[in-house]
Amino acid sequence: MEPAVADPTATSFETALARLEQIVRALEAGDSTLEDSLRLYSEGDTLRRFCEARLSEAQARIEQLQIDRQGQVTGTSSFDAG
Repeated sequence: MEPAVADPTATSFETALARLEQIVRALEAGDSTLEDSLRLYSEGDTLRRFCEARLSEAQARIEQLQIDRQGQVTGTSSFDAG
């Protein structure tokens, strides 16, 4: 298993997500000691929050095209996933 990511903000989203996936696999395997499991859980929670924040930032930058009845682009509006 790769070493802990000390500061997720100093890494890419993809690297943080890959590490988070490793942590999930390790915890699901159940081979870690209680202390290691707690450390992994804490690191995973930090990485989860980092990844969620990055995804929210990306979503806020996405714009939807507004198209009129003739199929012409008339402008853009903010993305609304709701």
